Amino acid sequence: MSGFSNLVLRKLELKNPKLSLLESCTTLSHLKIIHAHLIRAHTIFDVFAASCLISISIDKNLLDYAAQVFYQIQNPNLFIYNSFIRGFSGSKDPDKSFHFYVQSKRNGLVPDNLTYPFLVKACTQKGSLDMGIQAHGQIIRHGFDNDVYVQNSLVTMYSTLGDIKSASYVFRRISCLDVVSWTSMVAGYIKSGDVTSARKLFDKMPEKNLVTWSVMISGYAKSSFFDKAIELYFLLQSEGVHANETVMVSVIASCAHLGALELGERAHDYILRNKMTVNLILGTALVDMYARCGSIDKAIWVFDQLPGRDALSWTTLIAGFAMHGYAEKALEYFSRMEKAGLTPREITFTAVLSACSHGGLVERGLELFESMKRDYRIEPRLEHYGCMVDLLGRAGKLAEAEKFVNEMPMKPNAPIWGALLGACRIHKNSEIAERAGKTLIELKPEHSGYYVLLSNIYARTNKWENVENIRQMMKERGVVKPPGYTLFEMDGKVHKFTIGDKTHPEIQQIERMWEEILGKIRLAGYTGNNDDALFDIDEEEKESNIHRHSEKLAIAYAIMRTKGHDPIRIVKNLRVCEDCHTATKLISKVYERELIVRDRNRFHHFKGGACSCMDYW
Repeated sequence: MSGFSNLVLRKLELKNPKLSLLESCTTLSHLKIIHAHLIRAHTIFDVFAASCLISISIDKNLLDYAAQVFYQIQNPNLFIYNSFIRGFSGSKDPDKSFHFYVQSKRNGLVPDNLTYPFLVKACTQKGSLDMGIQAHGQIIRHGFDNDVYVQNSLVTMYSTLGDIKSASYVFRRISCLDVVSWTSMVAGYIKSGDVTSARKLFDKMPEKNLVTWSVMISGYAKSSFFDKAIELYFLLQSEGVHANETVMVSVIASCAHLGALELGERAHDYILRNKMTVNLILGTALVDMYARCGSIDKAIWVFDQLPGRDALSWTTLIAGFAMHGYAEKALEYFSRMEKAGLTPREITFTAVLSACSHGGLVERGLELFESMKRDYRIEPRLEHYGCMVDLLGRAGKLAEAEKFVNEMPMKPNAPIWGALLGACRIHKNSEIAERAGKTLIELKPEHSGYYVLLSNIYARTNKWENVENIRQMMKERGVVKPPGYTLFEMDGKVHKFTIGDKTHPEIQQIERMWEEILGKIRLAGYTGNNDDALFDIDEEEKESNIHRHSEKLAIAYAIMRTKGHDPIRIVKNLRVCEDCHTATKLISKVYERELIVRDRNRFHHFKGGACSCMDYW
């Protein structure tokens, strides 16, 4: 209840003890009983009593009931109008805030500094910058443009609606900046995608509260600066600030994207030590983190502890099984989800169809695709069609996959053609690859991956003239292939390696270690696969390139720096090439180490000379 409502209620309780029950009302029926008593006692005609009833109704989100009371009042005061402006400002119908504002003006009431923050909030809720500008004009006209409470709401409104210049202008005019002012502007820069300016402002803040820390850490995570998010989390701890569940969701998500299991486990331990409530949002984030970091058993354990699991938490675990190639497990949990009475969502079917694709379960995938339409009345989206193309293509049914694409009821997008092109690479079909590749280059002329994939397919069939044409096309269009990188976490630090990396302080020892590894796996049968080396270059240069791939450097460093038989976990931003895949299988056998590799598409568990993907990825 608002402070003013409390004050009014205390005074009115002296006149009518029944009003004291308003605070304890929990249902509409309870409120109606007291309302009826006020009518019988004629207290309802007291504008202050009516104000109190309306304010409490609005606080309990009973807006329609509050409106019914409103129309029984002959002369509503400003407090009542402000209550409605406030109540509807965050509702599904923010237009009603404007309606009550206009009505108050027509009735000759003069707005105050409590009127405009919620009127501005209604503009934000409506998503209308034009209305926000008009509200700002009203604020200036009535002389509240220097009120910090009003200014803070304007900063939030302008930044949320994408006008960062106006937000910055208002911010600079605030004479007495408080923590809300600073936090609103930091959030504004993050919203506009300028995390650098947000961090600069964050660092200048004379005082920060937990909301400020949460906004900045979340901003880094949402902007894919995952290492910065974790770095800031450690800074928060060093300054003696206790993180809450909201902060930890961002931290856990950042660990998930980095594949940083050790950091994720430390964050989880922090949650448990501080007795935080592991609600569905935080719990689902933990399930996702453990699955993405290669520890699917821990993901299952966290999932089993979750209170009242919802469709999203089930989907997250199913997607985790899919990433690891555990198709049967994904199908088992999908079935358990259905038996638990939960309805699979669109994203659930994306996850389970992906599992079928990685597991080569063509018939089951086709059955699920039909079930989605027939049993759940879910109209397939592009993601579902993409899974089906991938499913058919990976299984070698390239003609069926191409026919499926051409007969789709909607225009296929780049990922769908990309799935077909990827299947052509696996099965060395340059004819369909050429059709898919040309379409992709038209759809996404700036995407280097499609040029590279098509050129490598040409190279495998020794079509060097076509390879040269692709290279020339990339050059003319200014398309540059982004470098691959691999991450390896050790002792709470994430090490990053790129192809031919010379920047690591221990690069000489790493290269010597790789030469030692190379000698041992050659004795085990490794010859080197140059098929994925880009363009027409001689064999010696190809061999040099493939031996400097980022995952090989990361594995060499991991073997050099770790002992025993603990699994080695690495994360790669691109798809694992065939040569690295072959080499890693042999390394797992020769060194008797399990290597868990997460690439752009899935997990590979290498153990005893074999991979969980069964060479099907």
